[in-house]
Amino acid sequence: MKIRKINLDITDPEEIGTSLDINEIEYNNIECVNWAKEYPYKPDVRFRIAYTNTDILLDYEVSEATSRAVADRDGGNVWEDSCVEFFIKSEDSKDYYNVECNCAGTLLIARGEDRNSRIQLSAEDMAKVKRYSSLGREPFYEKTLTKPWRLSLIIPFSVLGIDSPTGKLFKANFYKCGDSLSVPHFLSWAPINVPTPNFHLPEYFAPIVFIP
Repeated sequence: MKIRKINLDITDPEEIGTSLDINEIEYNNIECVNWAKEYPYKPDVRFRIAYTNTDILLDYEVSEATSRAVADRDGGNVWEDSCVEFFIKSEDSKDYYNVECNCAGTLLIARGEDRNSRIQLSAEDMAKVKRYSSLGREPFYEKTLTKPWRLSLIIPFSVLGIDSPTGKLFKANFYKCGDSLSVPHFLSWAPINVPTPNFHLPEYFAPIVFIP
């Protein structure tokens, strides 16, 4: 996947959707149901991604049967909620970063080589990620929504240990999950071929490149 640069200084995450519309940044679908026998439910999930001189811009749109945002602090169990995730790894690093955010904008970021050796980023670093949720920022228990929800993130490259990404090759995957929803689900952008749900598998990340 080629990630295009936007020559704008975007500081308000609520403006991301409009900026990506103006720059004709296309949506990608998160639609691989890798464990369909046990977890067949497939919500409608798509995302757009671009970058500026300093940040990655991520914009998700999700339509699902029910939504939940119980985690009330950064670093909590956001994957148990209605959660969208972005994992990224540089080709010259053993570590990858996982950026996981529930539908109310509460997030978790960690780094490490595999699932069992994660180092969570500090609260100060996670606070540098600016977020907009169409559902607001207050926690809530599982409920039915009448329309899709949107989540937009401004992720500084510095938070992900990235200097200048232009022209460099990375690998990444994008996910949607809801471990503790009444209908759990696990979707990915790039397919994963293992018998049980596991997103922490860099060997199944797909190539991405930040183009000028």
